[in-house]
Amino acid sequence: MNSTENNQLSPESAIAHLEPQIWKKVNRLQVRKMLCEFSHELLLVPKLKRIHGKWGLYTLATADGETEYQFLAQVLGLDHWHIDTDSITKIIDTKIVELDAIAFIIEFKKDLGFTDVNLPTYLEEIISCLYGSAYMHANAKLTAKDLTAASYADTEHAMIAGHPCFIANSARIGFDAIDYQNYSPEAAAPLSLIWVAGHLDCTEFTSISPLTYQQLLKQELDEETIQLFNKELLKKNLNPTSYLFFPIHPWQWFNKLIHLFAPDIAASKLVCLGYSKDHYLPQQSVRTFFNVSNTSRFYVKSALSILNMGFMRGLSPYFMRTTPAINEWVSEIVNNDAYLQQKGFTVLKEISTVGYTNHHIEKAIKADSPYKKMLSTLWRESPMDKIAPGERLMTMAALLHVDAHGNALLPELIKSSPLDTRQWLESYLQCYLSPLLHCFYFHDMRFMPHGENLILVFKDNVPVRSIMKDIGEEVAVVNQQKELPEIVKRIIIPVPEDLKILSIFTQIFDSFFRFLNHILVEHVAFPEEQFWSLVADCITEYQCEYPELEEKFRKYDLFASEIIKTCSNRLQMQNSQKMLDGANPFKNQKFAGILKNPLAAYQINLTQK
Repeated sequence: MNSTENNQLSPESAIAHLEPQIWKKVNRLQVRKMLCEFSHELLLVPKLKRIHGKWGLYTLATADGETEYQFLAQVLGLDHWHIDTDSITKIIDTKIVELDAIAFIIEFKKDLGFTDVNLPTYLEEIISCLYGSAYMHANAKLTAKDLTAASYADTEHAMIAGHPCFIANSARIGFDAIDYQNYSPEAAAPLSLIWVAGHLDCTEFTSISPLTYQQLLKQELDEETIQLFNKELLKKNLNPTSYLFFPIHPWQWFNKLIHLFAPDIAASKLVCLGYSKDHYLPQQSVRTFFNVSNTSRFYVKSALSILNMGFMRGLSPYFMRTTPAINEWVSEIVNNDAYLQQKGFTVLKEISTVGYTNHHIEKAIKADSPYKKMLSTLWRESPMDKIAPGERLMTMAALLHVDAHGNALLPELIKSSPLDTRQWLESYLQCYLSPLLHCFYFHDMRFMPHGENLILVFKDNVPVRSIMKDIGEEVAVVNQQKELPEIVKRIIIPVPEDLKILSIFTQIFDSFFRFLNHILVEHVAFPEEQFWSLVADCITEYQCEYPELEEKFRKYDLFASEIIKTCSNRLQMQNSQKMLDGANPFKNQKFAGILKNPLAAYQINLTQK
């Protein structure tokens, strides 16, 4: 069995990727992203100096006027700044100097709203992102073209960008250099998980019907391993029937549990059983593992108390109690809906969970806290069981992937398919956008459908259907009057009427289509008007199919001339450790300005459809 805690890393190899040329490259890319997203959120306001054909020459000066940035840009739909990376120039006292992402944050810290309290953590996150970006650019093996024929696991680990709208999108504050090599999705070799036994006094198992705990163990462990784990307990004079077995992240064991759960370990409430035989690979979400020894076994998602993009990545034992029921409820809706079945839309169910309650922490802390979310695990279905012969899987994040050589994957996928760009996009929209429209308008249900949460099913490199994951933590019902089973009611969230439509405008349009449109313009030379026309056609087709929902289409109008601009970075910079309250995500939301809706030009009177 693998024992990752004994892995050694030489001091030199931990920094081998921090070469001057690579560091310059990733700083330039990060400065471009900051210019793009901070300008998008109106935190920074570049000035147009003059026009160069399709490009504008823009300048951005610091408050003291000593430093100026110049760059060529096109402002695309949804106020997206398409910036020519090579054109970015930093000038101090008439001298051109190297781009430095950290210096950029410091130069504009007042404009960005930083204080001495929140700036240090954010700087640490940005530096962590640069470290990871340098690693990925130095070690990238698969080109965009290679990925058109790569496996699901290989594609997952080749991704570079992560959540595109967040500046600090891939920091893992808490990992050291050895942890990074062992556990980050871009670096890790297959690894073993640690299995523990939690006493029934502290541990609760829940699952979808009719799956039992014993059935789960037989699915995830062979009989020999189960017997070995039972013997570990018997050697300590403990009764195996009084315990629940579950896997956890190795980092969590060595860095959190052996300290904070030491009283429970000493009292044999929590018992270490050893490493798994199976090997796993961490996914883009860092705390989720894919079983590479037996791909038909479940995903494992484990609490991981590191700071990663606005949250400590714990798992609540309270939420674990209702997660399978929520997944079952959502799955029943999806499976019994003729339209969603026609589109091939499905969900990866989180089919069972274990939540461990630390009673000392519970007594000490009454409010919600990351300390209460340090020891829980859930199992999610494998997507490998949901594909037919000739089909393959790929994370939807791959559609925005640009490799270390500057080549985008999307045009390579289209070229390797039998369809032209327009036909390919039509197929994609039918399997991605159409089901989400139906879930929102017909079922008052929204997901968090960003690239990392969607798996696309491809045939001949054409997307033919989509699989939604991360259901328990992300799904929400936006209708307060909707009748739900008691155990599922926590997914009803309070949303002001005028903000309900943002579940589509923000999550789909601003957080994904904005960047997809950019890839199409820059790498495919596909006019953005044509892309938005295809989106409009997809929406219109859906609306024509459900005339009985006309009142909802008018009330939550996707063709409205203006969209409220939601600001993800403002939110993260305000509180990098807890961006949102899951029970009321609109309570702390940040808005700035209005976006012109690129779909407004395609508005068709509903009565004429």
